[in-house]
Amino acid sequence: MRLVMVAWRNIFMLSFALLLSGCYESSDVKIHEPGQYKGKTDSTAVMQPNDDQLAALRERFKTVQTDR
Repeated sequence: MRLVMVAWRNIFMLSFALLLSGCYESSDVKIHEPGQYKGKTDSTAVMQPNDDQLAALRERFKTVQTDR
C-alpha cells in the first residue's frame, strides 16, 4: 500500500512539474520605438501594382467590406 501511495505521489509531482513548465515565458522582450520599423525590408512593398491588380483588389475589398 505504501508503494502505491509513493507511486501516485511521484506521478502527481511529475505531472505538476510538467504543467508548470508549460507556463514558462521567455523574458526576452524587445522594446521598439514607435513609428520605426526595425525588421527586414519587404521587397514586395516597393513594387507598384498594375491596373489589373488594383482592380482585383478593389473588387475583393468590395465583396468583403460591404457590411461596414
